[in-house]
Amino acid sequence: MAYFENIDKIKFEGASSKNPFAFKFYNPEEVIGGKSMEEILRYAVSYWHTFTMDGSDPFGAGTMNRPWDKFSGMDLAKARVDASFEFYEKMDVPFFCFHDIDIAPEGSNLRESNQNLDVIVAMIKDYMKDSKAKLLWNTANNFTHPRFIHGAATSNHADVFAYSAAKVKKGLEIGKELGAENYVFWGGREGYETLLNTNMKLELDNLGRFYHMAVDYAKEIGFDAQFLIEPKPKEPTTHQYDYDVATGHAFLQSYGLENHFKFNIEANHATLAGHTFEHELHYARINNMLGSVDANQGDPLLGWDTDEFPTDLWSTTLAMYEILKNGGLGKGGLNFDAKVRRGSFEPEDLFHAHIAGMDAFAVGLKVAQQLIDDKVLDSIMEDRYQTYTEGIGLDIVEGKTDFHKLEEHALGLTEIKQTSGRLEQIKSTINQYLLQAFAK
Repeated sequence: MAYFENIDKIKFEGASSKNPFAFKFYNPEEVIGGKSMEEILRYAVSYWHTFTMDGSDPFGAGTMNRPWDKFSGMDLAKARVDASFEFYEKMDVPFFCFHDIDIAPEGSNLRESNQNLDVIVAMIKDYMKDSKAKLLWNTANNFTHPRFIHGAATSNHADVFAYSAAKVKKGLEIGKELGAENYVFWGGREGYETLLNTNMKLELDNLGRFYHMAVDYAKEIGFDAQFLIEPKPKEPTTHQYDYDVATGHAFLQSYGLENHFKFNIEANHATLAGHTFEHELHYARINNMLGSVDANQGDPLLGWDTDEFPTDLWSTTLAMYEILKNGGLGKGGLNFDAKVRRGSFEPEDLFHAHIAGMDAFAVGLKVAQQLIDDKVLDSIMEDRYQTYTEGIGLDIVEGKTDFHKLEEHALGLTEIKQTSGRLEQIKSTINQYLLQAFAK
């Protein structure tokens, strides 16, 4: 059965196209910096927002008109698989991502849940034989069910810890079977509401133990995917243990896990943590911890995770600058962890949203590559930190000085001449490059 029968495969038509079902800037075959756009951007569709979300929120019922929703139970799960691969083909995306409960309903017990997963995984595997779309990453949902009310790997109840481990074990097996390039850990409820009843040391130690067991099991079954942690600062706990990249990095270092994990960085989570998207990408990059990206954006006027499709070209440009400086995303990709707005309820809106996001990052890619080719920001950095390339500055960088020598140098100073950071000029230059991209 076709669920999007009135929509043809989305193709690149160029910036002058008026066709709402065409790419204006994303040309998968266009070569940028020696690689095609498709190779660099590695777009992925998120199963949960695209095929399972119904548009409900704390203030209202679902609004989404989805033709597959006429089914229920396992029939619904199978229909979603049919719809998903039709969508991947028509959007011409190379990857998709899912949580376990996105693809198959939970049963009355874990054994039944696993049996449901086996049926759907076999169906997905069969589709993948003839599909371009591959599995970028999968993960276990250890946060929705009431059993996770006090967390999963950080739960105060050992049975919940065990249940969470069993779900991740199954997830690793599924990832291996479907050839996932990554496996994501998102601590949806790994945090606390109050310290008054929380043994933080025990919870963090248990989380470290959990991750080590996951690493061990992946090795046992020969699953060589990149492990990723996805930081998030808010919702649903008062304090998340994976607040941001720096917090997550410190955790990994504390528990000897830094060589086994990288980060899956989401734009909306970055801004909720009080950082820019590019800050989180940059911190991960300079510490060799940038693994993959959840491509979305948040509403700056709202204090929660709105998961909007990315359309901010300034943001996508600075994000792609960091990704290109990282040498790309390796096994990772740009997953659209984004949902259409509640009022955009027709199936066609799923195409419009993904086109907008894919075009936005394509523009960002082209502008970022030009900034790198012209050494715009590199030149600014070189000039700004020039004093560390000679004299006392070079001694500092090379570790050839101490407080005695620094004091001697300082006492001999009569004037320290500062130079302007010229931030406004830099921003204007980036705007100039953005506008030039549209003029070509």
